[in-house]
Amino acid sequence: MAKKFYVIDTSVFLSDADCLFKFENNDIIIPIKVLEEIDKHKKRQDSVGFNARMIIKHLDNLREKGSLCSGVRIDKGKGILRVVSDTSDLPRDLDPTIPDNEILATAKRIKEENEKKKVVVVSRDINMRVIADSIGLPSQNYITEQVVDDRNKLYSGYAEIVVDDQMIDQFYDDEDVYLDEGLKMKLYKHQFIMLQSSANPKKTALCCFKGYNVPLEKIIGEKRDLGWGIAPRNKEQAFSFDLLFDDSIPLVTLIGKAGSGKTLVALAAAIEQTLGLKDNKYKRVLVSRPVQPLGKDIGFLPGTMEEKMLPWLKPIQDNLQLILGNDRTMLQSFMEKGQIEIEALTYIRGRSISNAYIIIDEAQNLTAHEVKTIITRVGENTKIVLTGDIEQIDNVYTNETSNGLAYAIEKFKESDLAGHITFKKGERSRIATEAAKIL
Repeated sequence: MAKKFYVIDTSVFLSDADCLFKFENNDIIIPIKVLEEIDKHKKRQDSVGFNARMIIKHLDNLREKGSLCSGVRIDKGKGILRVVSDTSDLPRDLDPTIPDNEILATAKRIKEENEKKKVVVVSRDINMRVIADSIGLPSQNYITEQVVDDRNKLYSGYAEIVVDDQMIDQFYDDEDVYLDEGLKMKLYKHQFIMLQSSANPKKTALCCFKGYNVPLEKIIGEKRDLGWGIAPRNKEQAFSFDLLFDDSIPLVTLIGKAGSGKTLVALAAAIEQTLGLKDNKYKRVLVSRPVQPLGKDIGFLPGTMEEKMLPWLKPIQDNLQLILGNDRTMLQSFMEKGQIEIEALTYIRGRSISNAYIIIDEAQNLTAHEVKTIITRVGENTKIVLTGDIEQIDNVYTNETSNGLAYAIEKFKESDLAGHITFKKGERSRIATEAAKIL
């Protein structure tokens, strides 16, 4: 295979500091403008800032091997890395002072100097790739931590299986029912199953798979009433309650469109197990959601941490007030006692959180590194729930198949310590459900 020149954009480095080592034996060109842009992000206290600092360290280590200007071999079996500062003329329509255009100008010069080799611009910026193509520069996206190639292939936590009518009768008669390992589909522990009769499609049974040598378990969640006016409205919500109340599952992931109830059921389960009179398993509820950009300095805002985070956490507060009967006094009392906490994700790194029920809302806006950072903060007797909608991503460094929530779902689907369910039905209101379908 002919050797290529890859001109790497800033967006690639800020999403993956180790990208230098992922282009095989091809040469890497870094425009000097890219280094200037990376430097602007190095003080951020999030994954972007972390990647900025790491790539600077990588380049400094390579600098000790030789001149970055002349070219340094990245590693054994890898290509040569060069930092290039010269540019060439661009079409008059493109402003040469814009950073992206400066980077493209560098790529254009590299192409002019190496006519026999393929020069490719690598960027996660869609518009930059479009402009590159329009001026005759091949370009491609950089996909990091992509766990599936299609969002529809993401693990749903739920499956439908057609069985003999007799098996469903046995299940309802409290007889032990097992699934055959010879099934065409692969099943995972804590996966929910709807058994459907081959003789009568309307005859079904909801159950949970715990292993091929373990009888199918009945769903408890569909009969659970939390006493806060919250009860499951569909089978997915019933499935989620089983996960949310299972002490043996410290990690739960829930995805679904707006209005599906994922955040509401997570909060209701958290409050019941923390503030409920019957079963106080945890000492506090800790809720948060990413601030975009995550790690943005909110110190300039007036007030306490809770007050600073309020604009981003208003949806959480609305759900809490709904559960508590719109009693603001009760919510404020719980917060003053430290039983309900609002926390900025920026400050979780380095902590060990014990005896808590943690809910991270809008987790689809987290990167894989950020999700790892959060989950590794979980201490003893702590449950963490990640909720989100992978179709609504505001983070420019992730997409539907590479975001932190999708990453956690796929990586933990075979773990005994995790469970997942995808919410399919909207429950906010009839008009909200209809809007989600047709708009």
